[in-house]
Amino acid sequence: MSHDGLGPRAVMRSVTFLTATVLAVPLLAACGSDDQAGKPLAAQDIASAARARVADGGTLHWAVDDVPETFNSFQADADAATNRVAQAVLPAMYRLDAAGRPRRDADYLESAKVVDTEPKQVVLYRLDQQAVWSDGREIGAADFAAQWRALSGKDSAYWTARNAGYDRIEKVERGRNDLEVRVTFARPYADWRSLFSPLYPKDVMGTPDAFNDGARRTLKVTAGPFALRKVDRKAETVTLARNPRWWGRPAKLSEIVLTAVPREDRASALAAGKLDLAEVDPADARRIETAAKGSAGADASAPGAAEGTGGAKKSEKSGKSGKADPSEKSGKADDEQQTDDEQQKSDGEKKNDDGDDQESSDGKASRAAAAQDASRDLEVRRSLEPAYTQLALNGSEGPLADERVRRAVARALDRKELAKLVLRPLGLPAEPVGSHLALSGQAAYADNSGALGGQDTAEARALLGDAGWVPGGPVDEVKTEKAAGGEGEKSDRGAKSSSSPKAGKKDDAEDDEGTYIVGEDDKGHRAGGGDGKDQRGGHDGRHLAQDGRQWVGRELRQGGVAGAYAPKGTAAPAGSASGVLAKDGKALNLRFVLPSGEGSETLRAVAERISSMLVKVGIRTQITKVSEASYFKDHIASGQYDLALYSWPASAFPATDARPIYAKPVPAADGSLTVEQNYTRVGTDQVDQLFDRAVATLDEDAARDLLRKADSRIWAAAGSIPLYQRPQLVAARKGLVNAGAFGFGTPVYEDMGFLKKGAVRDAASPSQK
Repeated sequence: MSHDGLGPRAVMRSVTFLTATVLAVPLLAACGSDDQAGKPLAAQDIASAARARVADGGTLHWAVDDVPETFNSFQADADAATNRVAQAVLPAMYRLDAAGRPRRDADYLESAKVVDTEPKQVVLYRLDQQAVWSDGREIGAADFAAQWRALSGKDSAYWTARNAGYDRIEKVERGRNDLEVRVTFARPYADWRSLFSPLYPKDVMGTPDAFNDGARRTLKVTAGPFALRKVDRKAETVTLARNPRWWGRPAKLSEIVLTAVPREDRASALAAGKLDLAEVDPADARRIETAAKGSAGADASAPGAAEGTGGAKKSEKSGKSGKADPSEKSGKADDEQQTDDEQQKSDGEKKNDDGDDQESSDGKASRAAAAQDASRDLEVRRSLEPAYTQLALNGSEGPLADERVRRAVARALDRKELAKLVLRPLGLPAEPVGSHLALSGQAAYADNSGALGGQDTAEARALLGDAGWVPGGPVDEVKTEKAAGGEGEKSDRGAKSSSSPKAGKKDDAEDDEGTYIVGEDDKGHRAGGGDGKDQRGGHDGRHLAQDGRQWVGRELRQGGVAGAYAPKGTAAPAGSASGVLAKDGKALNLRFVLPSGEGSETLRAVAERISSMLVKVGIRTQITKVSEASYFKDHIASGQYDLALYSWPASAFPATDARPIYAKPVPAADGSLTVEQNYTRVGTDQVDQLFDRAVATLDEDAARDLLRKADSRIWAAAGSIPLYQRPQLVAARKGLVNAGAFGFGTPVYEDMGFLKKGAVRDAASPSQK
């Protein structure tokens, strides 16, 4: 699936077969109209403004997670920053609109269409006659042919991460002239619009050496509104500058500087004027909004609050009056800073920047005031990411190898409550995701969850009973050994406040690993009530955030903010099933593996709520927290878990990108399983066949119906339960326009910039409401 236009088209998966009874599911409305797709649940929030209102010039400082290891999007270590650079500097035949649907990019492509289907599918591309590479050469058939040969999979000397789609091409040739490209497919390919986006010059794709090494550290030849000017790995910055050969609408900004800044440092960097745009966690978002509301003049909704390109520079200048207070590093507003400073001083935890424990109150107040003034120039733009969080059920062994138990787990869940837990406190639509293959608004979307059924405690218990899990009987003791890859000691967080903003991060990360069982006894604090409110510190879930793990390219990434969850021995919630379900002398106990660390609190809070729901039907969960470094490699990918939470990006091309995620695992010669990306290890021949038919069907309506049928069967298999679309929170300078929370859409880099003095942005911007 894809994120920001980049899809993980090669990773891995696993096993277990489903009986025919699961496959005999209703087809629902899988063969219906496009109306089922609906609209995106949340609009883009980018502070839209017409280009005439945007000043010419200025530098945008934009936070990224890391400086890219490679600028070749088709290599295994490409990441989100690789993709961001590619979008700004390279051609793409198609880009995604605000609803996550592919649209022709007219700057490069005059037209593209299927001109023949018999005897072979032929797509004819007509390129814009002005389209040239930065070295002056026309973009043409030679570039298309070179990229096809590199990514076809026929030459192992090319170290490619994926070849999906390119492996179906038979030949690429010049049309009537160099601006016409004819692509002939050996096998029909419905997702042909996914190809050649991005398009690299033949200089990069022409030979294995050039492909493997030529675009790792730089891109000498580009063809976008921006060009790659400088990569400073010591300073951890990538500088993009206007491309003087760009033939489209000229870029408003002079430069974009992508800067690697850890999430926990972004609030202070924003307050110090070192950043203009950064994805942030909800705790920082709330503090930024609190500071903005305290402004006497321009507030978060004031159009033209920042003056043109001076928006960023003014902030940088103000940031030089003093370093941000350490409490600002956590995004604290000044009304919180004094309380925290006093508390930390009494605890002996805080020292000044120069190492001196003594500082005048005037100096401290001056620093806090400067940081607050800078924060007032910020606002938070919010939407939903093109990605969803799921509950994964490992069907390869143990109780979950029985489809009835998997279905019972699914029927015990109130997905609406889980969505509310995460999204409602952020002011975002709290709707559960109804498809594995698309999100609301995308063409393939339809709510097919009815193939499995909604929350039903009685039905869940009935399924468990049918599978032989019954109350009573002798039960072996459950051992709570640490899972592979875990570090630290068992969690004992009961004495710590989950809402404490000054909890020691290092200590929290170390103490945040271990094992406990939900439903083991009836003592202690409760993991969560049935009223939909978070019971940890009375916060009603307000600490929840961008959670979990997500594929960007082939790299697993995460986000999140501080929080906590129940300590060892957390009691089952009121109304839980009495007695332990057992079978053959063993209790029904599932290993719920979660990452530790401050970046994954939302995952753990959601896991608590899930565990409390499962206890009500007689399922205990053994929650094990492991180090973030080992979470995916040692547990998810290797199948060392029963339950887990992680995220998948949504794709505009699910027939191609989603198939590896749900493909039936195939036994290898050595007895192991080839699982591709199917980490739940649950798959069926029928689902594979539906994907194969969909990707080869050139009738778009028919292909969409096949995908919806496949999704119905994936729901019925109960290996993966989609929960909610991930939140997207972006802090931005108030005067920065056409940038922010992009949602599904591909950013339009040439339109980004700072408002002219006195100009106003569109009133419809969600962040202004």
